[in-house]
Order: sequence, then C-alpha cells, then structure tokens
Amino acid sequence: MYQESSTMSPSLESAAETVAAQIRRQEYVEVFAHHDADGISAGSILCHAMLRAGIRFRLRVRQDVNASDLSGESAYLLCDIGAGMADLPKSTMVVDHHLPLFEGEFHVNPRLAGIDGDRELSASGAAYYVAQQLGDNRDLAGLVIPGIIGDGQAVAGKNLEIFNEAVANGIVVPDRGLTLPGRDMIERWYTATHPYLDGISGAEQIVTDFIDQSRDQSKADEPLRLDALVSRVVLEAAPKSTLAGLQGIWGDTFHLQREVIEDAHAFTAVIDACGKTGNGDIGATLCLRSSHDIDRAWEITRQHHIRVIEAVKTAHPYEGVAGVFEVKDANVPSDVADILSRDLLSAGPVLVYAKSGNACRISVRSPAGSTLELGPKVRELAAACGGSGGGHNLRAGATIPCDSLGIFAKGWQEALA
Repeated sequence: MYQESSTMSPSLESAAETVAAQIRRQEYVEVFAHHDADGISAGSILCHAMLRAGIRFRLRVRQDVNASDLSGESAYLLCDIGAGMADLPKSTMVVDHHLPLFEGEFHVNPRLAGIDGDRELSASGAAYYVAQQLGDNRDLAGLVIPGIIGDGQAVAGKNLEIFNEAVANGIVVPDRGLTLPGRDMIERWYTATHPYLDGISGAEQIVTDFIDQSRDQSKADEPLRLDALVSRVVLEAAPKSTLAGLQGIWGDTFHLQREVIEDAHAFTAVIDACGKTGNGDIGATLCLRSSHDIDRAWEITRQHHIRVIEAVKTAHPYEGVAGVFEVKDANVPSDVADILSRDLLSAGPVLVYAKSGNACRISVRSPAGSTLELGPKVRELAAACGGSGGGHNLRAGATIPCDSLGIFAKGWQEALA
C-alpha cells in the first residue's frame, strides 16, 4: 500500500536539534504560520511542544510575512513560510519545506538535507522533527497528516517514517474509504473540492436525488448503497474530469486518534478553510485540541468550499494568454488553481489570480509529471514586477502590484513557450 521508507538523514536531525536548542533558550517566541493546513499544523505542533517545555509563545497565522514584521528583540519562529526569503534576520528560526534562499543558522528544511520537499516531507513533518528534540511529543504525529494531505504529498520517505511510528503508537489508524470531507453524506458530495467533481460539486439537489436513487425505495430502512452512489457520481462527472480526480474520491484514509476531528481528510479541509478565510486562529485552536469552535469551523469550511466551486465555474480567461484565469475572491486562487490543474481536463500549467486592493494574488500549478520548475520562475517574474513569489517546483505563488499583471502574464507565457 505504501512505498518503502528511506534511511534517517543525520543532517535533518541535526538541523532540528539546532533549532530546538535555540527555542529552548527562549522565554517567549513569536510564531508565524502560513495560512494553509500544512502551515497551521506545523505552527501548532511547535506550540504544543513549547507549551509542554514551559516556553511562552504567540501564534499568528498569515498569508505572507515580511522581514519588517520581525522587528524588535523577540525570537521569531516561521512555519511553512520564510525559506524563500533571503532578507530575513539571520537569527530567525525557519521550519519550512519550500525552495530555500534563507541562509540563517536556524533553518530546518528537507531540501537542505537532500530530501524531496514536494513529496516526502512537509513543513508539519519538519516541525515534528523539531518537536521531538524538545521532548517526547510522539502524540503530535497525527498533526503531520494534514500537512501531507493538504500539500498533496505522498506517504513515502520521511513522511512514511513518521506515519509508521504513529501507527505503531496508536496515534493514527489507516483505513480505506471516501476521502470527501463533510458532516453528512450530502455535504460530502455537493461541497467536494478535493477532488472537484463537475456536475456534482455545488449541485446539492442532484446529490440529494442521487442519494435517494441509491437506496432500495421498497424498503424504508434500507441503507445507502455507496457503490451505486459512487457509480452515479462518476458517470455524471467523467466527461470533464481527469482520471486522477475521479480516483481521488476513494482511497487511503486516516483516523487521528488524538485530534478533535478524527477523519484526517475532514480535519485537513477544516484547518485549511479556516486559514484561507482569515480564521486561522480557529484552525489553530482545533489543532491545539480545543473543540469549542468546531461547529463554527465546519460552517466556515462549507461556505469556503461553495465559494471555491463558484469561482471555478465563473473563472474568467485572461485575454491573449492561454491557461491564465481571473477569479473575484482573493481567498480562493490557490484552491482554484489546484482544481484546474488536477481535476479538470486542461492542456498544461495554469495561473489563477485575484485582485485584492492594489495587489494581485497569484497561484500557479503544473500538472503531475511536468518537468517545469515553477518556484524559481515565479520568484524571478514577481521580482521583475516589484513583488515577491516562490514555492515548490509544481506549485508556486506570488503577490505583485496589479498594474504589473500584464508584464507577469507575458513573462509566464514566454516561460511556458
């Protein structure tokens, strides 16, 4: 079911020990976490570990961080953000897996240890290594899973090592089943964004009808025939969907025995939606194992997924450049770009942008199997436009002034050519 793991990398463990020692020297730490599932999970893992070690902290969830945000004499810890920033103060602690430019001493990043940061270790996984250097924090392994799922990684390499340890300790229980998050069967289908199902996502009445048709109407207490429902959904969505998207309906699932939402795919979706809608504090609260806001978090997730689905349906092509689309909601370009490149039939890499005041938020994606290295190219284009950008080889993002969008789009077109 899973690939064999690689051997332990001493350099990664050494970097984790160095950062953990620096954290231990502090009485108080300012923590910034990226606003997606991986970043919030990474920040929460380290906040759990610091709380247990008696170190005070403040956790803030952000879409981006500037070097100017790290002023004063406080100790700063950046999670799933910062690796691509060469201008950070050298004393900054960075736990990340993006393409690295930061050259400070306190930097844990799988790429610096020769490990694939796109597939085999996320920021939450890197954070787990640091947490283990701060004490016995094996129970936090379940918080690594949202990073794996959220960033589309594989249970391989370092991820597999953490996963195997978590299973052995009863922290994670593997299973097979539907991967769609939701509070009930109807919500799981009509709010589906990972994968997005054309003709099903956003179509609550169609979903309700399909569920009714997948029961034996002659028997009032007949349970739902899930195989019949899945067949109806696949037949409806297949004409405009990729094979990978359809296969994503069913697969490996994970029961997180210590977290407030047990289903890992659901937990990932809720954390991610809270972060991207400006409610990162709620997502972090769930990761810190408080269920106080769980109903509110689920409703935020439902509404966010509906907005993503609407944005996919109304994405407006940018005139003159293939594969470039505008959406109106600045919270959804990343999710829309994922869907267009992963779940819907497309010819190649996609760029999705939204305007937020005078800034344009850009997300770019390349389909699986592509050899195009997006991170360096996006960073270069963003810098030429007076903005900032970077990321992974197949997934990257940027923020630029809106009046430079034409320059960026032209450079993007030339890069693809």
